This record gives sequence, C-alpha cells and structure tokens, in this order.
Amino acid sequence: MSYELTGFDGKVAVVTGAGRMRSIGRPIAVELARAGCDVVVTGTGRGNFTDEEKAAGWRDIESVAEEIEALGRKALPVVADLGDRASIERLAATVLDTFGRIDILVNNAAAARAGDRVPVVDLEWDAWRTVLGVNLDGVFSLSQVFARAMRDAGRGGSIVNISSVGGKLAAANTAAYAASKSGVHALTSAMAKELGRDDIRVNAICPGIIDTSRLDDMRQAGRYEQIVDANIPLGRAGSGLDIAAMAVFLCSDQGSWISGQAWNVDGGQLTIR
Repeated sequence: MSYELTGFDGKVAVVTGAGRMRSIGRPIAVELARAGCDVVVTGTGRGNFTDEEKAAGWRDIESVAEEIEALGRKALPVVADLGDRASIERLAATVLDTFGRIDILVNNAAAARAGDRVPVVDLEWDAWRTVLGVNLDGVFSLSQVFARAMRDAGRGGSIVNISSVGGKLAAANTAAYAASKSGVHALTSAMAKELGRDDIRVNAICPGIIDTSRLDDMRQAGRYEQIVDANIPLGRAGSGLDIAAMAVFLCSDQGSWISGQAWNVDGGQLTIR
C-alpha cells in the first residue's frame, strides 16, 4: 500500500508568480492540482520570455493552466499586479466569484533582482521599495484578504509563504531582499498565532539555491557550479519540485498540526535554524 497525502479533494488553491517555465511557482501549482485541487495561477502578463521558453512555445500562466487542466482539474489564469492592493482585491473577488471558496494560498511571487544586490549605502530607495513592495507588502495584502475569506467561510485553510534562506543568512549586499524575507518570517509567525483558532495554518518555506531561469545569469557568468559546490552539502541545486513537495505536504491533512514555521529546503546549506 502506498502512502498518500490527503485533504485536497474539492479544494481551491491560489498560487502567485506561477508563470515561468523553469521556476518554483509552476511545479507548486501543478502538484497541488495533481493532489486534487482546482488552481488559480497568477502572473504579471510578462512578455520577456527566455530563449528556453520561446523554443518551447511557452505562454506563461496560460501554459500552466493547460497543464493543470490536463490533470483533470479546473484552472484559472489571472494577470495581477501584486504590488497593488486594488489588484489583489480584484483577484480575490474573481476567485470567490468563480469557485465560491479559497482553501490554500501560496505566496510565491517575488521581485526580480534589479539593482538591489548592492551595499546598503548604495541602495537606491526605488529598488528598496520595489523589493519590499512585492516580497513583503504583497504577501501581507494577499494573506490578509484571503485569510478573511477563509475565516468567514469557517472551513479553515493553509497559507504557505515562499521565503528564502536569504532571510536568515542576511548576507552582505542583500539588505532589501533579506529584510523582505525576514519580514515574511515575522508575518508568518504572527499570522499563525492569530489564525490558528480558525484552523488556518500559516507556514513559510525557505528555499536555498534552486535551478530556475532567474539564476541563469550566474550560470552564464560561470559562477553557478562554484556557488553550488561551496554551499550545498548534498552536492546539487534544488528544483522547483523539491519546493513543491514541501508545499503540498504543508497543505495536506498530514501536515495539519504544523503552523508558524519557516522550513529550510536547501540541500543542507543552512542547518538547525
């Protein structure tokens, strides 16, 4: 007899930032569908596809929605600006109007590296605000809006915030990113303590080095393998599926007594904290 995760039938999940082909958000959305959820996938409506995506004819969240539907589940792709409160409220209204419920929220969307990996004395205000606006303000707004819907429905729920080991390491030249992810950890803790009585679990996952298209610039610069060798005891970068497996478990019946935690999924890079 195989061991199966349960608790997904009839559930509706929202996964943000799920449009990239080689990513974390896409496998989370697909694996939640495989587990039994109908899934709402959000993206920015980007037009800047990688060469890999262009060669595959990739169409961002539309392609992910097709993968979900191929598994026999319902999918709803929604373009949303998660740095804008009104856009988030429209997203929530669309989800509830379409499906009538929300059971799982995975806050995966994150700001791309864009001028913020510099010494703090050189960090531009606009770069700081962009990173905090998406990585922390967006997570707060999404969690607040959807937690209200979960609470009002009285069925409980699960919120999973995709953070980073960077929020614990707080390395030099990552002030904005580290602060945003550390803020996500504090938000996760506070919300778990507040929402537990409503049977709403809130956890964070802290990925280490994951093989996504957002790190391709490191590979092109010849630094990727060196960074992996120097930092990961298990000797390989992670994949989006490694993160998806943890996300699905945290949302399952089998993960129903876990809340308020920030789980490292990093090949052993960061231990015991």
